[in-house]
Amino acid sequence: MLLYHGSSVIVRQPELLNHQRALDFGAGFYTTSDLAQAKQWAERKALRLSQQNAFVSCYQIDDSIFHTLNILSFETADEAWLNFIVANRTGKNTENLFDLIIGKVANDKTISVITYYINGIYDKQETIRRLLPQKLSDQYVFKTQKSLNQLHFMERIKL
Repeated sequence: MLLYHGSSVIVRQPELLNHQRALDFGAGFYTTSDLAQAKQWAERKALRLSQQNAFVSCYQIDDSIFHTLNILSFETADEAWLNFIVANRTGKNTENLFDLIIGKVANDKTISVITYYINGIYDKQETIRRLLPQKLSDQYVFKTQKSLNQLHFMERIKL
């Protein structure tokens, strides 16, 4: 399987960073199987850091290793996914119990819906109703060195 990471730099050796913004699945190394999504991430990161370059780093991972990792997987943007996203984005989830977390991305189209939920404007049912029709990309978040060791850098794409 190919996975992609968008950034303002080429990332040949992925690392786990301790300090990150409140992201969907907490601190970790974020990738996606969607090249278009990775390109968006790269362009946003470069813009946010006022960098001129944007890159997508491409990795190969052997699907057969997934059974050796402790994985949390969300198939859809459901109640469990929403609860997990909200806990991470509000800083209430500080535990790292998994090597890898796989699930949908709370993107620009969905983050306002989630913010309305966090602020009590939407209840859980209304939030999920608004999220389900979205065609959300995936994200694979590597949370431990054990999981990161499974990523093999293949190439970089300069945008």
